[in-house]
Amino acid sequence: MRILLNVIWLVFGGFWLALGYFAAGIICCILIITIPFGIAAFRIGIYALWAVR
Repeated sequence: MRILLNVIWLVFGGFWLALGYFAAGIICCILIITIPFGIAAFRIGIYALWAVR
């Protein structure tokens, strides 16, 4: 049951959330002053893909 719910999370929420955070991280890394926020956005995006909780 846990694996099924993790797959549902990844398909319906986790992938799209991670994609948004990765896009925000790229935009933040373009500007020099917001690089720390970009790195944090990449870490949150990876955490959103990590479905085992």
